[in-house]
Amino acid sequence: MRRANASFALALGVWACALLAGCAAPGDPMARHPVVPLPVADLAARQAGSAVVLSFTLPTRSADREALAESPSIEIYRAPVSPGVTPGRKTPWRLVYAIPSERVNSYLQDGRIEFRDPLSPDDFTNASGNPLAYMVRTRAVKARASNNSNIFAMRVYPPPAVPGDVRTVVTENAVVLSWAKSLPPSGAVSDGYRVYRAEIEAGEGSAPQNLSQANLKSPLELLGPTSSTEFQDTHVEFGKTYMYTVRAVAQFGAQTVESAESAPAEVTPRDVFPPAVPQGLESTIIPATPQTPAYIELSWEINSEPDLAGYNVYRSDRKDTPGARINQDLLPSPAFRDISVVPGGRYFYRVSAVDRAGNESAKSSAVQTTVP
Repeated sequence: MRRANASFALALGVWACALLAGCAAPGDPMARHPVVPLPVADLAARQAGSAVVLSFTLPTRSADREALAESPSIEIYRAPVSPGVTPGRKTPWRLVYAIPSERVNSYLQDGRIEFRDPLSPDDFTNASGNPLAYMVRTRAVKARASNNSNIFAMRVYPPPAVPGDVRTVVTENAVVLSWAKSLPPSGAVSDGYRVYRAEIEAGEGSAPQNLSQANLKSPLELLGPTSSTEFQDTHVEFGKTYMYTVRAVAQFGAQTVESAESAPAEVTPRDVFPPAVPQGLESTIIPATPQTPAYIELSWEINSEPDLAGYNVYRSDRKDTPGARINQDLLPSPAFRDISVVPGGRYFYRVSAVDRAGNESAKSSAVQTTVP
């Protein structure tokens, strides 16, 4: 009888264990319910050209406050909203994109997910001036998605045409950009242009065809607006490589809309600009004494370039020839003493300025001196 009671108790225990779904093979823990990520709470959006850029923080914990083993997959929903209607659970949401877990990291920008939802011409026709609403869900397992994120609604408008034919010209003090005029869409007025710049890695072969192909050393930043089709960037450094893009801006009432980025224009400004020609060259004969022979003192006005490295002095015995350089090293100051002259000699002197990049100015006008 005791053996029968023991067998009954063992069977009862196995049945109870199975009923609670808590008994598995040792070392094989089983979740009691699907892992559900916390809902996204900071969904935001902005229009960029013909796309809407969504951004939000990806959840890293479940609703039970446990760390997720890997990045969850993402589902992005969109719905048009009638004027005056607040979007909610009854809104006819449409899944527009699903990002699998293994591809989530490719959408990370500075710790946030950034996703571009390209809109078609029909989307603008149906929603122009009316709100579009967005909502996001995530999944750690297929069985169950997170709760809905916060809902972000925004008005979208047809963007202006992308500025074309962006060109750059390097001057001594600026990079000058120019581009073709862009027309605003129907129902809008032009509000000028915005110029953006980023520093990129140099020497990587062909220029990038769009922003996503560029290896940025600094983020793309707004340099400033302009009402014309030209802009001067005076804050450049020689030797650095920059990428510029231009966006047209259209005004729909109080709402402004940017176009997509123009094709990027890449430029590496080089210092090929020599200093100004030195001015005011003068010569003074210092007569001989019993101790020293006669010599000639030269002086001229100092150049004002901030990258000036020094000066060179040239001497000739003929007025129509520049002559040879007579200083061994660059002269740091605008003065020179020529002690290699001979009595009765007639000399023509010229001076040039040199910058730190090695650019040499043209030679100054000649000054003639005859040693007694």
